[in-house]
Amino acid sequence: MIDALVSARKAANVTQAELGQRIGQRQTFVSKFELGERRLDPAEFVKISRAIGADPYAIMKSAESD
Repeated sequence: MIDALVSARKAANVTQAELGQRIGQRQTFVSKFELGERRLDPAEFVKISRAIGADPYAIMKSAESD
């Protein structure tokens, strides 16, 4: 699911730093969850998905089919 989230961020042309600003976190927060060093709780996942203009439910569905 994180891979799909990273792909959606890149497709939206949003940098890690920009995403961090949008969600009120530092770039390092974004880097850590993208690298798998930190887990996201469901509320964070939804907030991040929406911050990049992606549908969190569509991301979850795409992860299910992989």
